[in-house]
Amino acid sequence: MASAQFSIKGKITDQSGQALPGATVSISNPNVNTQTDNRGLYTIDNLTAGTYVIKASFVGFQPVTRSIAVNGNQTINFSLSSNVFTTEEVTVTATRANKTSPTAFTNLSKKDLQKNNFGQDLPYLLNQTPSVVTTSDAGAGVGYTGIRIRGSDASRINVTINGIPYNDSESQGSFFVDIPDIASSVNNIQVQRGVGTSTNGAGAFGGSINIQTTTRRDTGYADISSSAGSYNTFKNTLNFGTGLMGGKFAVDGRLSQITSDGYIDAASSNLKSYFVSGAYYGNNSTLRANIFTGKERTFQAWNGIPDYIISDNAIPNHRTYNELGLMSNGQRYRDQVDDYLQNHYQLLYDRKLSDKLSFSGALHYTRGKGYYEEYRNNDLIANYGLKAPSPASDTTNLARRRWLDNYFYGVTYALKYTPQSNLNVTLGGAYNQYKGAHYGNIIYTEKGEGIPPNYQYYRDDAKKNDFNIFTRGEWRLGQVVLNADLQYRRIDYSFLGLDRNLNNVQQQVTLNFFNPKAGITYVLDENSNVYASYAVGNHEPNRDDYTNSTPSTRPKPETLHDFEAGYRTSGDVFKGGINGFYMLYKNQLILTGALNDVGTPIRVNVDDSYRAGVEFDGRVQATKQLSIAATATLSANKIKNYTQLLSNYDDNTQVPLFLKKTDIAYSPSFIASGEIAYSPIKGGEIALLNKYISSQYLDNTSNTNPAGFTSTGNNRFVRDRLLKNYFVSDLRVRYNFAVKHVKNIALGLQVNNIFNKEYEANGATYPDIEGGQVVNYNYFFAQAKRNFMTSVTISF
Repeated sequence: MASAQFSIKGKITDQSGQALPGATVSISNPNVNTQTDNRGLYTIDNLTAGTYVIKASFVGFQPVTRSIAVNGNQTINFSLSSNVFTTEEVTVTATRANKTSPTAFTNLSKKDLQKNNFGQDLPYLLNQTPSVVTTSDAGAGVGYTGIRIRGSDASRINVTINGIPYNDSESQGSFFVDIPDIASSVNNIQVQRGVGTSTNGAGAFGGSINIQTTTRRDTGYADISSSAGSYNTFKNTLNFGTGLMGGKFAVDGRLSQITSDGYIDAASSNLKSYFVSGAYYGNNSTLRANIFTGKERTFQAWNGIPDYIISDNAIPNHRTYNELGLMSNGQRYRDQVDDYLQNHYQLLYDRKLSDKLSFSGALHYTRGKGYYEEYRNNDLIANYGLKAPSPASDTTNLARRRWLDNYFYGVTYALKYTPQSNLNVTLGGAYNQYKGAHYGNIIYTEKGEGIPPNYQYYRDDAKKNDFNIFTRGEWRLGQVVLNADLQYRRIDYSFLGLDRNLNNVQQQVTLNFFNPKAGITYVLDENSNVYASYAVGNHEPNRDDYTNSTPSTRPKPETLHDFEAGYRTSGDVFKGGINGFYMLYKNQLILTGALNDVGTPIRVNVDDSYRAGVEFDGRVQATKQLSIAATATLSANKIKNYTQLLSNYDDNTQVPLFLKKTDIAYSPSFIASGEIAYSPIKGGEIALLNKYISSQYLDNTSNTNPAGFTSTGNNRFVRDRLLKNYFVSDLRVRYNFAVKHVKNIALGLQVNNIFNKEYEANGATYPDIEGGQVVNYNYFFAQAKRNFMTSVTISF
């Protein structure tokens, strides 16, 4: 009997019975650690008879330790109670939805992210969540990437890191390329769809991505990870942590480098980053300081590929052609790059003031500086405020740098009061200030032309103050949960822009927004509920909207009325839900389909538009070894009474195109994803991941032409103003095992686009009228054909 082998298995839950995926279960002699799966289940095998001390722990909960006498297979379940003052989650839960919130959301754990983290940018790790579309300028997910949720672009998706705004204050985009490999320092992410809960920063209009970085780990660790694959892509990461020292202190850190040539010609990336975090854990408080930095240098690929080239299979590089940086001599300008450094400093404080009251606050400071450099063929000297040497030489070949030098700092806070177990109220908010200098220098000119070295030809200083305060309450009355959420936000923005006389002058804009939200949830049981909500979101125009207009033509702020209703359930076999949404917009700033000179979408207001649809997501644990997951979104995305003007170069007029109802650009009507994962052996998994995106229009005309005009047929390669539908499959293989003195060795293989599909995930269009026909000047962002990444991670 003494030599017999036994096992201990069980389930880890919170006090409400909700499973805790990723919880740690350990015994000390022998030293064995394991984690619970997505159902909260764990198994420890190969134990001989004897007495063991088994410990269950999970970040944010009190650990539980038991002494177990083993003389046969046993089932040991643990129920963990919340530990407020060490969770470090007050900071983020103030802006997060919970399982009874009337909001559509998806939670991703560190384990979920690690499975797919081979070096691609963070949006690609969210690709299997509902209603998400991802794009890559370089074609393979390294470098500049994009994400849309329910058709809303990144400027409408609020991103916070530990409750601190990450969206750029002026452009409102989130550039994850500036913090490469941040996923390796993330503990969990919540993706909300729709207006969602009140949050800090701009962009909470179409969705939210709420990121929580590294949190407490009680034992020391070191992870060395390397990945290599197609297009000379390499990723090297070192993660380390001291664990809890003296019961009070912990330090965590990460160093990363990612390099890639990119799928598109010359679309290379050289990305470096580090993350350092130190924490102090008191009896009733936690103080954590985070410093993280990203340095990116990427060759520009933001124009896309002309449709006549991408469609011409006779051209050898027809899918990878990059026109940026091509000089008059046919050579490529080697410094046609985007070069940017961003430093983040965060000081986070959480305190349990009493059994009913807790506080979290944060100070933050972000410093960014960088430029993009470009070669210009035959550029007009007059464009730079200079006089040409002679009328015959009014143009020159030159290189210029356009700089962004900015500061962003502020404070966030949340005070949570729980007077009784069925009632809680949160008061939170933030005050942030942004200062940004935009200026341009001429680096050199081909012939000199008397231009001084490093001549500064423009400068624009901007300042933005952003204040918000919100209160949110949740009251449970039997099986009914009532939610109310009120936010006030004030923005003061100063910028250099055109006045009514078309002179560039410093201008000031002040906006005041009130964003109320209310919802009701009916709890069917501890694992299932139905809900409904109504929320209002307001969103300001971005920098380009202001600087490219005059006061009389200035875009208006957007307003969204968001109606949501759904059902969700979480069981041992099935976990998922269905959600319906109706998003009614006033003055929505829609994408026109055109890009400006740095690849940023151009926008205009439309008076009346909407998005309506149904989302489904679910996961079935068919057997212990087999799981099947799927998401699907079916939607209608429409503009009412839309007019677009097309330039007629035959007579220099504007031809109007009026559409009573039309489709919103970049808004596919059907989005679906699926994952089939099978574990044939312990520690091993093979998964097939699929993604389908239906066709989507590049502009808001639904590919309709003005009356009396047809599209040109002179070039058979010219396409409609349309992104074709695509279905792409990826294969992921993981195997984990341990050897003496090494906690874990993880081997991974990811084969993307295994069926070698040719497709484009993004594009731009510039239609006009020439020779009596509509000519479509389309540009597409081709995505990589079959490619792969391998990885090995060694954990000590």
